[in-house]
Amino acid sequence: MFGGIDMKQMQGMMRKMGISQEEIRASRVVIECENKNIVIHSPQIVRVKMSGQESFQISGDISEENILSQKETKEAELKDIIQVMEKTGKTRLEAEVALKEADGDLAEAILSLS
Repeated sequence: MFGGIDMKQMQGMMRKMGISQEEIRASRVVIECENKNIVIHSPQIVRVKMSGQESFQISGDISEENILSQKETKEAELKDIIQVMEKTGKTRLEAEVALKEADGDLAEAILSLS
C-alpha cells in the first residue's frame, strides 16, 4: 500500500494522467562517460512516459571502469606489436602470437621470431 492506495488504483490514476510505465529486462546497463564507464549489473529498469517525454529509472549493483587505462594499455600493446614486426619482418599476426607466448616480453618475442 502507498498512502492507503493499492497498486492497481495507483496505476489507474497514472493512466488517467497520461503516465505509463514499462519494465525493461536487461542483464546490465553501461553509461559511457568521458573518462570512465558506469556499469550497472542486474539492473531493475522502468521506462516512464509522461507528457510526451520518456525517462528511465535504473537501480542495481554499480561499478566503474576506468577507460583511460584500457586505452593506454591497448596503445602500448599496439606499439609493441609494431616494434616486433619492424625488428623481425614478420606479419602482425605472427608478432601478436609471439608477444602472447612471451607474456608481453618484447625482447623474448623478437628473439623467438628471429
